[in-house]
Amino acid sequence: MPASPETTTKVLVLGGSAEAARLAARLAGDPRYETLSSLAGATRRPAALPGRVVSGGFGGAEGLARFLGTERIARVVDATHPFAARISANAAHACRRAGVPLLRLARPPWRPRAGDRWLEVADAAAAAARLPGLGDRVFLSLGRKRLDAFAGLAETWFLVRLIEAPAAPLPLARHRLVLARGPFRVEDELALMRAHGIEALVSKNSGGEATYAKIEAARRLGLPVLMLQPPPPPERVERVADVEAALAWLAG
Repeated sequence: MPASPETTTKVLVLGGSAEAARLAARLAGDPRYETLSSLAGATRRPAALPGRVVSGGFGGAEGLARFLGTERIARVVDATHPFAARISANAAHACRRAGVPLLRLARPPWRPRAGDRWLEVADAAAAAARLPGLGDRVFLSLGRKRLDAFAGLAETWFLVRLIEAPAAPLPLARHRLVLARGPFRVEDELALMRAHGIEALVSKNSGGEATYAKIEAARRLGLPVLMLQPPPPPERVERVADVEAALAWLAG
């Protein structure tokens, strides 16, 4: 029997991750929920999502709190990218202000395995400071927002991979840009690194399977990896690591 409007739970999924897309797809087929997905607009052509999609952000924590009230949102699942610290902080503030339960759905970070040559760093600036001496040809897999930190390394050649072409030239003296969207295969990552003579990798520790192939490829090639650590999560926010646990929280 279909759920009535009185018994339908209105859920806002803050998206931008593969987990968010899977959660939205599961909720779209469940009559107990009315689901809205939010995308911050970091990607101009995001993958299609089921149901209603709100794009472009809310205007900070206060704007999100107003949106929750106007839309009568009953529950929020923050399933943004593990490095979307500002959005997660805004969600925590807005949900406390609006009195709306909040769940953080975040996949666990990668863990080093035997053969990995990781150097864990706090951010892109720390990675740039550690890079000299590790290699002259570097694969930067960080997204476009963190490239400015490497602008001063004029003698280093960078391979930069982005999902979309940037609106402005990259701030790097010597580089090649490739455009691709994951998931990636280990064989292709090995071929890419070998073709460009890559000597070191700089990556965010984003967890998940879609982009892990570059980490395995670096391990097989014996390359050092400067690994940016994810920011700490907001305090007093319940966390789960997978979609099934998020569905159980919504049903509870």
